[in-house]
Amino acid sequence: MTKNNTVLYVTAGVLVVVLAVIAFITFPKAEENDQATAQAEQLREELVAAGINAPPADQIAAVLGDDGGAACLDPGDALRRNILLQQLTNGASGPGQRPVIADGRIVQGQILIMEIYCPDTLAAFRQIVDDLKFAKVAS
Repeated sequence: MTKNNTVLYVTAGVLVVVLAVIAFITFPKAEENDQATAQAEQLREELVAAGINAPPADQIAAVLGDDGGAACLDPGDALRRNILLQQLTNGASGPGQRPVIADGRIVQGQILIMEIYCPDTLAAFRQIVDDLKFAKVAS
């Protein structure tokens, strides 16, 4: 090993350590706060009241935080609308995939989440859901 290589390896090692420390310090941590916990408990109570099997409030808070997370991101967006519509199919793929008339309860959990975490985006989601045909197909 020559002196030039040693300087290069030491410099690279120090740079990696410095970048790792910076990344560790600046990486945002999911912090549970009182608002997230209160919203999670409220959502859990409403899910249970609606007859939906709900996870523990601490898990809800970890996933949705205090802003609703991905559940509240622009529900009127074309990609999110199409993901919802793709989930309301018969489960086949390719040419066998067909839309189905789903049970109305399938979107009830999402509506409850949006009522609590992001009521301002609920209208856009309801416009999408109101255009769909639901029936009581599951008991």
